[in-house]
Amino acid sequence: MGIANLAMLTGNIGREGVGVNPMRGQNNVQGSCDMGSFPHELPGYRHISDGDTRSIFERDWKVELDPEPGLRIPNMFDAAIDGEFKGLYCHGEDIAQSDPNTHHVEAALSSLECLVVQDLFLNETAKFAHVFFPGSSFLEKDGTFTNAERRISPVRQAMPPQAGLADWEATLGFAKALGVDMHYDHPREIMEEISRLMPTFAGVNYDKLDRDGSIQWPCNDEAPDGTPTMHINEFVRGKGFFAVTEYVPTDERANRKFPLLLTTGRILSQYNVGAQTRRTENNQWHSEDIIELHPHDAEERGIKDGDWAGIKSRVGDTVLRAKVSDNMPAGVVYTTFHFPESGANVITTDNSDWATNCPEYKVTAVQISKVTAPSAWQERQQAFNEQQQGLLKKARRRDESSRTPG
Repeated sequence: MGIANLAMLTGNIGREGVGVNPMRGQNNVQGSCDMGSFPHELPGYRHISDGDTRSIFERDWKVELDPEPGLRIPNMFDAAIDGEFKGLYCHGEDIAQSDPNTHHVEAALSSLECLVVQDLFLNETAKFAHVFFPGSSFLEKDGTFTNAERRISPVRQAMPPQAGLADWEATLGFAKALGVDMHYDHPREIMEEISRLMPTFAGVNYDKLDRDGSIQWPCNDEAPDGTPTMHINEFVRGKGFFAVTEYVPTDERANRKFPLLLTTGRILSQYNVGAQTRRTENNQWHSEDIIELHPHDAEERGIKDGDWAGIKSRVGDTVLRAKVSDNMPAGVVYTTFHFPESGANVITTDNSDWATNCPEYKVTAVQISKVTAPSAWQERQQAFNEQQQGLLKKARRRDESSRTPG
């Protein structure tokens, strides 16, 4: 809000070369949001409580829509544990590894009556799945990606899906199995539905995308070639609104029991939870999550470079190899979360901000001590992983023998 206020105040909006352009976490986050990946909005950023908007989608989809917003991910976990949330379809996200307070997440996933996971890999969340659908990569399907400047770019299939179905086909089959009347023969038809239901996409179609290469929405009768710059004369609401949002400090504090503050983050060679990059040669640069701590904090605890360090918070504990480093200020420790066996999010709490429920990954009060063995959770993870790998090897040998002639 503060950045938007500053842009309006200084006139840095509504003309070429200026504006507010937040860096999204990965490609097509913008596209996902455009399509209504929120608990309170339908495609095109239209609130579910608006009756006129609901009626448009109800007529096209031939279903009645609930006017009440749905649940955010942390709310889903709580409701699952309480027995009020029964089923989850998790597509392309590894919530068991990426979300904070792993014990809480695992309890929620274990409480579900039905968990369907669709992904390129058998990730940590798939361990809890009742049904698993193999996903397809961007090379194996048609569609679009939309970046942070609202630019819709075509994605075209380069090879057949190795698992047999593109993502949209698997989702379509799942819908039909649930009795949903959903019929598409090609992603082009899905784009036609999007254009039909979203005024900002009314002029977008595959032919135009293939011809022009990309289009910036809004693209409709008023802007048939798209809209490179928005808010030239006014905002959708008219004049801009200066929103004052009070800073709310974290409730997490270091104390005598947990005197250090843990912050988590990423490293260049690994991407998010590492589902893709851990399966590449990138591991030669970063092959495990480690805990970095200041020399003073390490000396106080008798920890040397390369020692195993036990990290404990009020929600859990894990064990990581220590790196003593001046990169960290005294009183602050740091780790990444790219490897599931590290259990980095076992110790992060599920504190979140009031507006978006975004977790406080950057602030967790912890204590660190020198240890000689992994945590009980890590030992269970290792045993499960070995069992899973054994089953996968058997399946591969069976597949190879079935393809062997004679």
